Amino acid sequence: MKNTGQRLRSIGRRGDRPRPQPPAGSAANGSTASWLRECRPGWALPGKFHSDEEIYRADLDRIWRRGWLFAGHSCELSKPGDYFTLQVAADPLIVLRGPAGTIHCLHNVCRHRGSPICNDAAGHVSRLVCPYHQWAYGLDGALLSCRGMHDLDKSQLGLKRVHVREAAGLIFLSLAVDPPSFEPAHELLAPLAQPQGLQRAKVAQAVDYLVRANWKLVWENNRECYHCNLNHPQYIKANFDHFNADDTTPRIRKEISRVVARSEKKWQATGLAPTHTQTGMTKFPDAENNIWFSGNRTPLVDGYVSESMDGQRVGPLMGDYSDADVGTMRIRTLPNFWNHSSCDHAVSTRLLPVGPQLTALRVWWLVDAKAVEGRDYQLDKLMPFWQLTSEQDWEICERQQRGVNSSAFTPGPYSTVKEYNVDSFVRWYLKMLAKQK
Repeated sequence: MKNTGQRLRSIGRRGDRPRPQPPAGSAANGSTASWLRECRPGWALPGKFHSDEEIYRADLDRIWRRGWLFAGHSCELSKPGDYFTLQVAADPLIVLRGPAGTIHCLHNVCRHRGSPICNDAAGHVSRLVCPYHQWAYGLDGALLSCRGMHDLDKSQLGLKRVHVREAAGLIFLSLAVDPPSFEPAHELLAPLAQPQGLQRAKVAQAVDYLVRANWKLVWENNRECYHCNLNHPQYIKANFDHFNADDTTPRIRKEISRVVARSEKKWQATGLAPTHTQTGMTKFPDAENNIWFSGNRTPLVDGYVSESMDGQRVGPLMGDYSDADVGTMRIRTLPNFWNHSSCDHAVSTRLLPVGPQLTALRVWWLVDAKAVEGRDYQLDKLMPFWQLTSEQDWEICERQQRGVNSSAFTPGPYSTVKEYNVDSFVRWYLKMLAKQK
């Protein structure tokens, strides 16, 4: 997989990453109940929620180790033996394709003395061999051999397995012993994403970032376009969701209605339909019903068929599309994934927690598997729209982290017309944090 230079910090090996330290005196001594009492409905979280080590550990236990996490794309595992690795807090993991084509997720921890088995970000193996003492495992994690050991029941010493599910080319895992049902998410996401052909895609480029901000600040930034007009000049040219009830003029409303009507009429024959047709961002999450997944198809501004710098195609059509005018297919799943897919490429973003004030992010650009770089697409045209948007956001989040660390910071109120999704995210988060089981 290629990598490109980053304007911010790129992620190296996990061991090379700085170990984040919470600000002096920030350690929380109270219980979850006392933390929750400090939160005011409709207002931003107190600063300690973005810096405190104890709250961070509670986030890991009650959110990151209980639900479903986006891991990567099935097209990254094109043949049996292909794998990629990731790390969720202290847990190193391997995601790989088995001999029968099944996708497995295993703890990347040898059952002998705990050494990680795969140390590369991705690769291909015929079996998994620990580099320390050469214990060997099958692609399903079963222990095959353990040189120098005798009278062992190998059936009891396979690699520990992790729950894994796939939805139209998107791979999700859960570290929970008994995870919540994935079926509701699959029922929504699989048919929505199927026309995009993510299973028949390839990774054109992936860029890793280490953002010096708490993971919740990254999500809060994602859930509003209050900041878009000033900070994302390329994004607002292509999309309508930076308009809200308080600043949408009659002319803009008329334009949105016209684009939606045209899209509904044109897409009907292909089985597609615009599912977000209003101003503002689609409402997500649903805190009251714990809806952690969402997806929609959204028309673009007239003249744009792709989220590219000039709105024109930057690659061959993907999946089942026969026409470029399909808007954007958008997916988001808490706590760590969003995707924007145009007719010709898809862009996925994955968050992973590294510390109270440190978040690892990976951004993928995917194109049709048959597309050839230099002939069918050029990275300097494919990447800028979302690379700019992403890196602009990471800078915003890092600045905000410095601000909320200040002794002068006190939470402010959310805008009911521009930050309704931030409020919903915070309510979802606090509800998850309050759950003891």
